[in-house]
Amino acid sequence: MKNSYRFFENRECEYYPCHKGIDHLNCLFCYCPLYSRKHCPGTHTWIEKDGVAIKNCTDCTFPHEPENYPVIMEFLKHPEK
Repeated sequence: MKNSYRFFENRECEYYPCHKGIDHLNCLFCYCPLYSRKHCPGTHTWIEKDGVAIKNCTDCTFPHEPENYPVIMEFLKHPEK
């Protein structure tokens, strides 16, 4: 897949690949824009630290899968209520 406005793969990054098991890792959303949302389409868990629930996206590959670009863009168009 070639780099474009919907996909960017940075194989030069010192952290590449940040997730295993993806043939074409989309680095466009390196930091997931949905992290702050309580409900998102990715696979996250919640951990507790000092009585505070923290979203753990360590094993989530959703923002890095090229086919999920349109889904993320739809989420960004609508603020969470």
